[in-house]
Amino acid sequence: MIDFELLGKLCRCNGISGDESTVREIIIDEIKEYAESIETDNLGNLIVHKKGRNRAINKLMLSAHMDEVGLMVTDITSDGYIKFDEVGGIDKRILIGKQVTIGNKNVNGVIGIKPIHLCKGDESTAIPKISEMYIDIGANSKEEALQYIYYGDSINFASDFEYNNYTIKSKALDDRFGCYVLIQLIKSELEFDIDFVFAVQEEVGLRGAKTASYSVNPEFAIVVETTTAADVPEVEASKKVCSLGSGAVISIMDRRTIYDKELVKTAFDIAEKSGIKAQYKTAIAGGNDAGVIHQSRSGVRTLAISLPCRYLHAPSCIVNREDCESTLKLVSEIATRISGGNI
Repeated sequence: MIDFELLGKLCRCNGISGDESTVREIIIDEIKEYAESIETDNLGNLIVHKKGRNRAINKLMLSAHMDEVGLMVTDITSDGYIKFDEVGGIDKRILIGKQVTIGNKNVNGVIGIKPIHLCKGDESTAIPKISEMYIDIGANSKEEALQYIYYGDSINFASDFEYNNYTIKSKALDDRFGCYVLIQLIKSELEFDIDFVFAVQEEVGLRGAKTASYSVNPEFAIVVETTTAADVPEVEASKKVCSLGSGAVISIMDRRTIYDKELVKTAFDIAEKSGIKAQYKTAIAGGNDAGVIHQSRSGVRTLAISLPCRYLHAPSCIVNREDCESTLKLVSEIATRISGGNI
C-alpha cells in the first residue's frame, strides 16, 4: 500500500531546481535509521549506501531527482509586481491565473496578464510570453514588495495533495514519487547492497546526476522517474506515449538515451512472471537523468522505469494508484536481479 502521508509530505514541500534543501532534509529524516552511509556532495546530491543481506555481485545505483519545475524572481516593478522566468520546462499556457508561493516566507501570489479588454488584434488569443506576465502579491510599491521577497527567490505552484480510490493529484509528482520509491527500498530488507542517489537540478539539464554518478561509479543504474501520459481526448493512440492504469513505463529510447536492451527485456520478463503491469513508452520524447548516467566514466548499463502521469510539469499532476504500486514492485524486483548478478 502507498504511504500517502509520506508521499504527500514529499509532494507538498517546495524544491525547484537549485533549491532542493527542504526535500533533502525530509529524505534524510526518513532514511537516517536505515542507511549505512548518507553523504551530501557539493551540488547538493544525496548519496546513500544501503547494505543488503549479501554483498552485491553487480554495483547498482538507483536514482531519482529531488527538484521540481517552477519559477524564479528576476525583477520587481516600481509598483510592486513580480517579474519572473521559468526554472525547467513549463507549458506557458498553464501559468495564467495560477496561485503561487514565493520564497522562504511562502508569500502568496497570483500570475496575471494584461486584461483581455485592453488586448488588441491577436493579443486576445495568443499565448502571452513569460515577459508579459507578472505576479501580484498585493504590494503597492517595489519597496513594500522587498520587505517580503527578493531577487532570485524560488516561486512554487500552490497545490493540494489529494487522492481517491483511483488517482493521486498533486504538484511535483515528478519526481517526488521516484524519491518515495527509493526511500521505501532503503527502509526495506535488501537482498544485496545498493547505492541510491537523490539528485538535484534534473529539470535544468541533468546536472546533479552527472556528478553523482561519477562519484558512485556504478556498473548498472535504474532511473526511477515520472513520464508524460497523453491518454486524453483527441490524441490518437500512437501518440499517447503511455496510459494511466496500464502499469509501470519502461523506456526503450528518448532524446538523451538508448536504453540497455537486455535490461529492458529483463524488466518485461520480470513483470510478466510476477504479474506486474508494465507498458512500453511508445514515443521517443523527453529525457531524464539516464542521459548523463549512462555516459559516466567508462559507461553504465542503464534502465528507466517511470510512473505514467498526466499534466506533467503543472500544478495538478495526476497518476494512478495501481501504477504507483506496479512501479514500486517492478523497481524492487529488477534491482534485486541486477545487484545479485542475474543479468
